[in-house]
Amino acid sequence: MTAATCGWVTMSMRELDRLKVIEAIIEGRLKPAAAAQRQVHRLVLRYREDGPAGLTSRRRGQPSNRQLSPGLENPAISLIRRNYSDFGPTLAQEKLVECHGLKLAKETVRRIMVDAGMWVPRKQRPPKAYQPRNRPPVAAN
Repeated sequence: MTAATCGWVTMSMRELDRLKVIEAIIEGRLKPAAAAQRQVHRLVLRYREDGPAGLTSRRRGQPSNRQLSPGLENPAISLIRRNYSDFGPTLAQEKLVECHGLKLAKETVRRIMVDAGMWVPRKQRPPKAYQPRNRPPVAAN
């Protein structure tokens, strides 16, 4: 038995707070003027049409707008491995655009390289050992 067949709705805490406010407005315990009127009017209509499920985010379950196209990551990884394995993400991104016409953001190339193990972020690199220098002698007064 799933949540949909039981009549359950998955909501975040923010959506639960919004539900309480909308129910208070519908019951007359709260005036719409106390909240943003246009938003309240829109949310009350959605609540009356769909019930509590109308107040949940309609973006839930949808893929991100900034998601990388499925067939784009593998060619990028193979090109970087073959031609630019010793490059940093910024230069690799510039070469992908310049030589191969593959337009990816610098941070996307960085993420791809980190996931593939070709680049280690600066904070995750081991600290470098530096040889301490002797202090120069100071003339006594």
